[in-house]
Amino acid sequence: MPRPAAALATIAVAAVTLVGCSSAAADSADDNAGAAADGFPITIEHALGETVIDAQPERVATIAWGNQDVALALGVVPVGSDTQVWAWSGASEPGVYEWTSDKLDELGAEQPTLFDTTDGIDFEAIADTAPDVILAAQSDLSQEDYDTLSAIAPVVSYPDIPWFTPWRDQITLNAEGLGLAAEGDALVADLEQQIADATADAGFDGKSAAFFYMSPADLSTVSLYTGGDSRTAFLGDLGFALPQVAVDAAEEGSFYLDYSAENADQLADVDVIVAYGDETLLPALQADPLWSTLPAVQAGAVVAVGEGDAYSAAVSPTALSIPWVLDQYVGDLKAAAAKVQ
Repeated sequence: MPRPAAALATIAVAAVTLVGCSSAAADSADDNAGAAADGFPITIEHALGETVIDAQPERVATIAWGNQDVALALGVVPVGSDTQVWAWSGASEPGVYEWTSDKLDELGAEQPTLFDTTDGIDFEAIADTAPDVILAAQSDLSQEDYDTLSAIAPVVSYPDIPWFTPWRDQITLNAEGLGLAAEGDALVADLEQQIADATADAGFDGKSAAFFYMSPADLSTVSLYTGGDSRTAFLGDLGFALPQVAVDAAEEGSFYLDYSAENADQLADVDVIVAYGDETLLPALQADPLWSTLPAVQAGAVVAVGEGDAYSAAVSPTALSIPWVLDQYVGDLKAAAAKVQ
């Protein structure tokens, strides 16, 4: 996994281009069409402008991370979407993760054609899918990108800051763009209940956690993802308190902060450290003369979520990755939290 500054650009190319529409998805869209049709036209205000959608979309394209999962969770198979796995695993071939593939199977849809995101947004490929709407509620579209895409179809962009759209807002904004606002609200409520059930006895109350990038090969500097980033924000959804520095930095629009080893003491209030990496991370931290002074490191309250695999991708929550990763993630976090004194 690249350093955070590179990771942001990498995530930007991480969404799924799902082509075709299964009979199951079509049936779902038909069931919703009558109820939703009276709600159009709709206007969605966002950071890059104002989008007007005249009629319920039938052909949906998605770009960036997680937006395709919203459509699929609502029973709509996009006609086009970015690839997922290139962004996280460096795979040589485009693809989707298991949670997305499972939903495609459930809807009876075949593996779609995926946009090539190697060089950024593939405007030509998106145009070729002839979409009625383009979902990008979680993205980092520039104004130029937005304007170019808007010449193809109406675009649902992020509401305020690039990559700072919480998973709930990803769902509600994209669902509104699909004409399925009520269904989006119901999906949010269902996921919130799943989270509540999974964390009911987890023991996270009163403990803090944050998500980091740390390299065992070079611990001279580590990076804290702030509370506006989906990874640390998800820890808050699960019941942890977030370090105040992460909250303050998010309010200023920062998505990560670097800390040198000499300033390790500034992170002493983080009870549970979550980071990309494997079983070598904790020993490396414990062997470091400065990072080893942190209470979380001394207690062994460190969760490594892998790097480049599905687990490490799923902790950036989407409408479909949350149910897929919830039990494993909560279990790992619960084991770490139990070590906190």
